[in-house]
Amino acid sequence: MKVELLGFSKILINKVLLFLTIVFLIEIIFGYWFDESNFGPYMREHRMKKTLYQIKTKDKTINYTYKRNYNGFRGNEMNPNEIEIIFVGGSAVDEKYKPEKLTIVGFLNKNLEKENIKIKVINAGIEGQSTIGHIANFKYWFPKLKEFSPKYIIFYVGGRDAKHNISNKNIIETKDGMILNPNAAEVFTDNIKSRSVILDSIKRAKHRYYNGNEKKRLFYDFNTMSKKKPYDEEYLNYDQKIMNYNVDKILENNFEKIGSFLNNIDKLADHTIKLGAIPIFINQSASTSEISKKLFALNISLIDHCQKNNYICVDLAKKLTSTWDYWWGDIHSTPLGSEKIANIIFLKLKTYLKNDYLN
Repeated sequence: MKVELLGFSKILINKVLLFLTIVFLIEIIFGYWFDESNFGPYMREHRMKKTLYQIKTKDKTINYTYKRNYNGFRGNEMNPNEIEIIFVGGSAVDEKYKPEKLTIVGFLNKNLEKENIKIKVINAGIEGQSTIGHIANFKYWFPKLKEFSPKYIIFYVGGRDAKHNISNKNIIETKDGMILNPNAAEVFTDNIKSRSVILDSIKRAKHRYYNGNEKKRLFYDFNTMSKKKPYDEEYLNYDQKIMNYNVDKILENNFEKIGSFLNNIDKLADHTIKLGAIPIFINQSASTSEISKKLFALNISLIDHCQKNNYICVDLAKKLTSTWDYWWGDIHSTPLGSEKIANIIFLKLKTYLKNDYLN
């Protein structure tokens, strides 16, 4: 009996060793352990994501699935070599709280389709990112995309920078927008999952075929959020701010923030040009005075800086005449706001795209 048990144990051990050897060979031959373009532990918070949402706005309740694809962009799968224009920003670009068609990028693509301009803008927004995170994208995200060579990179900037202390030299770039999970244990497991061809394939299959758990659908009631707006506060558009604000004083009070912001703009322009693309900068508007004066200072400074450095800029903050119903929160736009913002951007954008993409 002992001899039979010993023989069975040896057979079992040999089969396990054979299985592990096969797995090892598969990983070494087909895995991404030595692949420089592998994401490793980076961007794991923003790749292969599928989240169910339900939003209530005015008289509508909308169910939709928020998706980020294998390469980290919002939307369906696509090859990086097919991408010709991306739209970079924070949560105001990502707009995970809305179906894709009701985002700024969604309305831009709708306008492009109407004009028969054969190109699609790809949403590269990452929630929580300021210009610090946008710069980090050129180090931890874009170089990992094989044959990624866009012609234009649009940067929608200012809002998050106005809220953040971007002049703080101790800010860790990978924490801006959670490019790298700060948990050391999860960094280790993320690295393994990303480099293992078996685990990566399982995650791809799950992302493709699993449609999510209805019980975990996230709900947002934007009607309730809208009621929290400070309606007792007078809404000021650009021309009204020029008349009511002490512009010189605001610029003086935000001198250090402006310097850091414009320095980051130059870095973004340099990185974009080195990638072979053309940078386009768009300043942001906001709903409340909580960040309004800081953002106002950045907006004015950006346009002046663009003129001095021959950057392509869209002065959205000046052109957008908005009301409270354009906004959810401070810098996040309602479907109406996103449509109006996209229309203004499109007027500038189409002058550069028509020659190349008009069919």
